[in-house]
Amino acid sequence: QVQLVESGGGLVQAGGSRRLSCVASGLTFSRYPMAWFRQAPGKEREFVAAIRTTDGRPTYTDSVKGRFTISRQNAINTVFLQMNSLKSEDTALYYCAAARPSTILSQIRVELRYDYWGHGTQVTVSS
Repeated sequence: QVQLVESGGGLVQAGGSRRLSCVASGLTFSRYPMAWFRQAPGKEREFVAAIRTTDGRPTYTDSVKGRFTISRQNAINTVFLQMNSLKSEDTALYYCAAARPSTILSQIRVELRYDYWGHGTQVTVSS
């Protein structure tokens, strides 16, 4: 059974930093592209960042470029999201997800490519 468990959320002041972690089990982690999505109150879930398997190349949504960094450590089945210079608009429930191994770069932002999801960790940024 595949499980993705996020941690690291909480309350942070605007301009601050937070590091999210997601530990995966039940799958060969190194084969799966991994991503973070988020859902703010009253809004649809949106893509935040993804990291591939072959070259570890990251992809980011424009609103977080230069502030967020996604990384992975295959040895411990974990993907991270380092969030700096946080803004109130970053407030959301952050989800970790694993994409199908066949997912190519042009599909990396597509939610339907992701078969496994965590339950989310809440990040609240106070202004």
